[in-house]
Amino acid sequence: MPSPVRAPRLLAAPLLLTAALVGCGGSSSGSEVTVSAGDDNCAVSETELAAGTTTFAVTNDGDSVTEVYVYGEKDGAFTTVVGEVENVGPGINRDLEVDLAAGRYEVACKPGQNGDGIRQEITVTGTGGAATASDEGYDRELELTVDADGLNGLDPATGDKGERIEVKLQNDTDGPRTLEVVGPDGDLDAEFDVPAGEQGEAVVELDEAGAWTVKVEGGDSDIDRTLTVG
Repeated sequence: MPSPVRAPRLLAAPLLLTAALVGCGGSSSGSEVTVSAGDDNCAVSETELAAGTTTFAVTNDGDSVTEVYVYGEKDGAFTTVVGEVENVGPGINRDLEVDLAAGRYEVACKPGQNGDGIRQEITVTGTGGAATASDEGYDRELELTVDADGLNGLDPATGDKGERIEVKLQNDTDGPRTLEVVGPDGDLDAEFDVPAGEQGEAVVELDEAGAWTVKVEGGDSDIDRTLTVG
């Protein structure tokens, strides 16, 4: 590990999405929209909403674990995450509470918790709500998998200075792994442990241009990959 190391700038995703994840049975003073998240569908009960707090009442009607995201629009694409609820098992209900300003959004259901998901566009009108690109969101996800063949998902291995990315690691090995993200200055920006068969995540701000290092420790040898930020 790099030395000296300053305090990690690791930002856990659930903390960044302030008040976004509400346990089953939570209530909201705003509107409520039901989301039926299946293995091949993402049914949103209302697609035209008033600005302000909306609770998306998610039910997993499929056979695999799912997650549901609300994406805001940035530069013509729906990439900015403004709310998420993860690890929703089959038959489970979870609430996702998001404070939405006027604009267009997409609700994405992700059976298996990977990929771009099955998406439904929604429109929000009126005044109030939080900005879609607030500090509580992030710009995109970097979904990585480590298995017997190595580390996959860094293709292309590039980023833009100033981006906030959620780094996810799915550990498909038979032992624990540790993921580290190291900045061009050698400082540790994120670090988290992932048990065998599970997934870990953290949000990292790419605040410097240059060669970042994504490292997976554990097993027979460590794996280093370069993430070029321009």
